[in-house]
Amino acid sequence: MTDRRQFITAAGAVIGASVAASLARIVPAAESDSAGTPAARLDALFDVFMDERFTRRPQFLTSLGLDTGKWAWARSKLGDASLAGVGEDKRQSASQLKRLQAFDRNSVTGADRANYDTVMFQLVTAQRYAPFAYGEGVRPYVVSQLTGHYQSVPTFLDRQHRITNQEDADAYLARLRAFAVVLDQETERVRHDAGLKVIPPDFIVDRTLEQMQILRSAAPADSILSTSIATRTRKLGLAGDWGADAARIVEQEVYPALDRQAAALKDLRPRAQHDAGVGRLPQGHELYQVALREGTTTDMTADEVHELGLAQARDLTARMEVILKEQGLTNGTVADRAQALGKDPKYLYPNTDEGRQQILDYCNALIKQLQPHLPKYFRIMPKAPVEIRRVPAYTEAGAPGGYYERPPLDGSRPGIFNINLRDTSERARWRLPTLVYHESEPGHHFQLALVLEMPQLPLIRKAGGGFSANTEGWAVYAEQLCDEMGMYDSDPLGRLGMLQSLLFRAARCVVDTGLHAKGWSRERAIDYMVETTGDPRSGITTEVERYCTWPGQATSYKVGQTRWLKLRADARARLGPKFDIRDFHDAGLSAAPMPLAVLERVIDDWVTSRLKGA
Repeated sequence: MTDRRQFITAAGAVIGASVAASLARIVPAAESDSAGTPAARLDALFDVFMDERFTRRPQFLTSLGLDTGKWAWARSKLGDASLAGVGEDKRQSASQLKRLQAFDRNSVTGADRANYDTVMFQLVTAQRYAPFAYGEGVRPYVVSQLTGHYQSVPTFLDRQHRITNQEDADAYLARLRAFAVVLDQETERVRHDAGLKVIPPDFIVDRTLEQMQILRSAAPADSILSTSIATRTRKLGLAGDWGADAARIVEQEVYPALDRQAAALKDLRPRAQHDAGVGRLPQGHELYQVALREGTTTDMTADEVHELGLAQARDLTARMEVILKEQGLTNGTVADRAQALGKDPKYLYPNTDEGRQQILDYCNALIKQLQPHLPKYFRIMPKAPVEIRRVPAYTEAGAPGGYYERPPLDGSRPGIFNINLRDTSERARWRLPTLVYHESEPGHHFQLALVLEMPQLPLIRKAGGGFSANTEGWAVYAEQLCDEMGMYDSDPLGRLGMLQSLLFRAARCVVDTGLHAKGWSRERAIDYMVETTGDPRSGITTEVERYCTWPGQATSYKVGQTRWLKLRADARARLGPKFDIRDFHDAGLSAAPMPLAVLERVIDDWVTSRLKGA
């Protein structure tokens, strides 16, 4: 079993004592941790769950920085991607659900009950998508432009597999060999799913093959899979030609497996349809219901989410109209004018490596400018730094505009905001501040890095995935919060960028439900988003194709932000002069990501305690 005290000690080295004390004040333990209490038994059960998950997820251990000691074996492994492995994962989740259901929920209160409800939501959701005999969770396609080891392992090995000695380098090569194995396992599943009439749309197959070719096009010695270990072992002065060893594995094992996977997709291409939504798949409508629940962590229907997006799009368009008129821009629709601004050369960077570096420099400067404002809105902030890096060129074609990678538990890596710079024309300067605030501070980094620095939080909560409505909702809320901080007071176009970002999230609700519940085509979805938001068609095309392979997730942003704003408004109304936005933010963030219904209870308890003078 994972030693919780050892884990807490390691995590405690990352977080300052004053922060830990503040967290304990905001989310007090409901029970003492003495042996035998219900809270202690629940934590012990959670530790067992994590041990079980770790045995099947070696990459997960590495990403958390826990692949040492008894888990050191994980450093040379990749997870089982076979059909049998999928079945074992489902059995594991079902077993954990049964054991948690047997635990008396009413025996714990406060933060412990919130932990129970959060883990229960995860396991119930997993049980709901277990009956689907294809895909990966609610993602219907094992291999696509966003799914599959071909697009995740190269970045994982380069950025997360640490090399500090010869043993680590040997483990890297072992994982490189395992890469070829998991590629073949996924190829088997692609063929299995095709037998169930589950084949990605034709445009997804084409995009996926395009990305595979980018990875495959490098000579074995020039592949990131070879140069990563070569560069790092050279800096360490390790004896041997590690780059050459890696290149042989790439040439003899990885590339042939990648070729086999590409060939399987090419064989399926004539059978691929153009219909974009999951409704055409076996049990596709049922899959989308599960996906929507996972994405929003609510019981909202597709119609309700669709209408929410339409209503908020109308309001945000009207607000953008005001700013555009103030700037003397009056001709055409709001989207037309926003699109023209997005193409204005004076707001664009050169589409060169120099121009990309200018974007990175500008974004890093924005984070520095934000720092003096943060203490007025937060008492607790993460200790881990955040860096801005470019999305790797070999995955940028199908990758989103930006995404955040949280640091490991041991603090060996910073939080990373990966920005997609495939085409700088998609990155008009007035749009960048909102993206930076969303992905770094005070958005994802403030929530996800802080969670890892909370000693009293069970590991299953620190490392638990999901709850996009909470995490993405917070990040979108953070975009608007920066406006409230005054970051756009002298930058009206920056404020326009914020409103356009919010409009983009509202349009996502319309398009995701349109694609998967209302039979929209890819082209109709792209047209709607371009005509509504004014974003570049190239970027919107990538976005819409993302929704086709990850149903439901795109709705989480606006649903979540709307709920965060409502929780704040309700708390302010109830507390009156006792309301302090710093305390509200600390209470919400220190609760850690959880379903929105559970977050509502946590905030209600916090408000009640403040009213009682606690």
